[in-house]
This record gives sequence, C-alpha cells and structure tokens, in this order.
Amino acid sequence: GGNKNRTPPGDYSTVFGQTLCALAQDDPKIVAISAAMPEGTGLGDFKAAFPDRFFDVGICEQHAVTFAAGLASQGFKPVVAIYSTFLQRAYDQIVHDVCLQNLPVTFCLDRGGLVGEDGPTHHGAFDLCYLRHIPNMTLMAPKDEPELQSMLALAMNHAGPIAVRYPRGVGPGHALGQQPEPTPFGRAEALKEGKDAVVLALGSRVYPALQAVKSAEEKTLAQIGLINARFVKPLPTEDIRELIQGVSKLLVVEENALAGGFSSAVLEFLADESLLSGLEVKRLGLPDVFIGHGPCPTLRREAGIDQAHIAQALEELLGR
Repeated sequence: GGNKNRTPPGDYSTVFGQTLCALAQDDPKIVAISAAMPEGTGLGDFKAAFPDRFFDVGICEQHAVTFAAGLASQGFKPVVAIYSTFLQRAYDQIVHDVCLQNLPVTFCLDRGGLVGEDGPTHHGAFDLCYLRHIPNMTLMAPKDEPELQSMLALAMNHAGPIAVRYPRGVGPGHALGQQPEPTPFGRAEALKEGKDAVVLALGSRVYPALQAVKSAEEKTLAQIGLINARFVKPLPTEDIRELIQGVSKLLVVEENALAGGFSSAVLEFLADESLLSGLEVKRLGLPDVFIGHGPCPTLRREAGIDQAHIAQALEELLGR
C-alpha cells in the first residue's frame, strides 16, 4: 500500500504488528499472511524482520485462508491479517478449510466496526455475526491496546481457530506490556460493580461505556456495573450470570450489526437459561442499514453507540 495505507504510531494495527514481531522472535512457527495489505494491517515490520515467514498472497482472501489452513496442518501458527469486511469473501474457506478441520489459524480482523470515510464497503459491521455460529471458532474483541496484546498471546497457543477483531485507528492509549499475559480463556472482566443496572460492553465500546456509566451515575445517583465481555464465543456465560445477579436492568453495547451479533448471543443465553424474568434488557449496536461515509465519531453518534447515547440509554433504563 502507498502512504495513505500506512498506520500511524500507536494505533491498533501498529500494536498488532509490533506484538506479533515480539511473539515471533520466541516462536519460529509463527508466520503471517496478508492479502495485499501488509502496511494497512500493520505487518510492515514483520515483513522486514521475517521475510521468509511473511506471505503476501495478493487480493486473494479465499486463498489466504486455505493457505493458512495448509500451513497450520503442518505445524505452523499462521496469522491471517485481513480487514473485517474483506474476510467475508473467504467465508466458505473459514468454514470448510479451517473450522471443520479445527486447525490453529489466528484471524486478526482489522477495521472491525465503523471505519469512517471509506464508507459502506469498508465498515466491519458483520464479523461477529458471520463468525460466532461456526463450530470450533473462538471470537474475541479487546477493550484497549494491552488487551489486544494479551489476546494475541492467547491465540498463539490456542489449539483451534481463533479470531480477534479490533477497530481502525488509535485505542485509549494505554501503555503496552513487555511480556503480555495471555487473556484468561472465555472469561469476562468485571470493571465495576453496581446493584441497579449493569452494562455489558464489547471491544471498542468498553471505554465509552465506562465514561457513560460515570455520567449516568452522577445524574441518576444509581449504582451501575460494567462488564468487559472480551469473548463473543465462547460467551462468558458464568461470569455474566454471576455479575447480573440481583440486577433488574441490563444494557448490552457493541459496534457490530445488532441482528445476530454479540447482544443477540447474550439474549440467546439469557432466554435459554430463563434469566430474562424480571430483567429489562436494552441493546445498542449498528442498525439494520448500510452505513454511509463520514467521520467515525459522527457515524457512531448517528448509530446511537457513542458515549452520549450509552448514557442516555442508561438514564432511560433507570427511568430517571
């Protein structure tokens, strides 16, 4: 890619690239695959440091995934770095060549969620929907840069298909770890306790939700809890069950299509376990339309998933 595809320092793509380089120093089995986007996905440094372990297959996402499956079948640890929207074209290969064979391929889905000025063809609105129902798949989304590092550390030693999706651009700006500890598998993180309402947020929505919780608490004087889900599959069901105990209001927030996404998984679990009785649930996510061009803050506001809308939803839930 040209300069416009280069990644500014400190953004998620750069953190991904740097972390993968560090992990690859210690593990010769790690290889990286790009579909004509080495710079855009942050793999420029990896390509320079490990030219023999980097493969740019061109604009051939289906081939990239099947190639990764072949490498994984021979004991390698392939990392496929592709924008969320472009992985859609490799759906059949993900199902048949990777997940059906239960091969240890790591999918790094850059541009998960809204991407801004590139418009409707580039938004990563559907990856949580199209990956979460495939058997053997593990699906994660980090709240910040250090958590992306931890998820990559987990992925490199996971025995099956695993995907991590993260947004375009800079994260909250939290300091990176030198030796990231792997994320505890299938576990959510309780960031704050609250007895009146709980927010269950995923990925890029965790920190906006934290700010929204603080402002809603000031306005309503309620005690509001916050859970960083981390995993969409396996859904951290026991953590969710425990953290919503005795709470009558739940707000679920994601930056993905609401139809079939993270909050749908949460509702399925709550319904299956008969936990909806006496629990009012509201969901915030991307509406059932193709979202157009525009700056991300504007698009998030219009979709109703920014900090102000999360706070507003909490105030409405609490009826204050």
